[in-house]
Amino acid sequence: MNHIWIMLIGALVASSCSLVGCFLVLRKMSMIGDAISHAILPGIVIAFLLSGTRDSFVMMIGAAVIGIITVFLIQMFQNNGVQSDASIGVVFTALFAGGVVLVSLFTRQVDLDLDCVLYGEIAYAPWDTFIINGMELGPKAVWIVGSILLLNILVIGLFYKQFKLCSFDPAMAAALGIPVVFFHYLLMSLVSLTTVSSFESVGAILVVGMIIVPAATAYLLTDRLFIMIIYSMIAGIVSAVLGYYFAYLMDASIAGCMIMVAGFLFFITLFASPKHGVLFKKWRRKKLVI
Repeated sequence: MNHIWIMLIGALVASSCSLVGCFLVLRKMSMIGDAISHAILPGIVIAFLLSGTRDSFVMMIGAAVIGIITVFLIQMFQNNGVQSDASIGVVFTALFAGGVVLVSLFTRQVDLDLDCVLYGEIAYAPWDTFIINGMELGPKAVWIVGSILLLNILVIGLFYKQFKLCSFDPAMAAALGIPVVFFHYLLMSLVSLTTVSSFESVGAILVVGMIIVPAATAYLLTDRLFIMIIYSMIAGIVSAVLGYYFAYLMDASIAGCMIMVAGFLFFITLFASPKHGVLFKKWRRKKLVI
């Protein structure tokens, strides 16, 4: 049964991450997920200091708040002339360093398992179950990540046209009266919630990889956003399922194998895509020369 739970959790994480990842790839902000996964460290420590408990839900709230602040700071720096990649690098390294300082100052005598909080392992996720009135309702990760996936589908489904226009042509969106800044922060809030809710259970590597790689793969296959979202979710789910089987056969890291499969699918697409594939581009050039 644990095998099924692990594949289900991986598929839910892949679907949730790839859904928001498509918009990040289009906006050239793919590494924002990696930034959030490091920058939330001070949020975890502050939540622990204020609550006095290591409860994962309390720490997740602190992490989510800092995640949204991270997005706000990155955007503020970009609006003031700092390049996108530099803004991401400055914010997440500064906040991560601040978290390290807080840990060294205030939590020396406490067993605050930051490795578990920041870099959870998907293999252990099925054991952390959700219990109500003595009834086991399955792993917490399924409920948490599943809820975030539904939230992402609901919000993006309701405002699909606005998100689409803001991603492709923000100037036109503003001219049409669409609040571009609001939808930017709404999307970034979804990214922050998706990242924070996922990596405690499955690990930062899997979350960051699933935000970037399936969306980048789908980008090479189509020029239509809706189809890109569908392809990215399929690529993510396939990567999660096949990756688990490879990890089982080789007795290797599950998250690592899932992202390796996703990377393999990307490289196949990079060369064989009928729209943007390297081989097809060369073939079309040869036809033009002939």
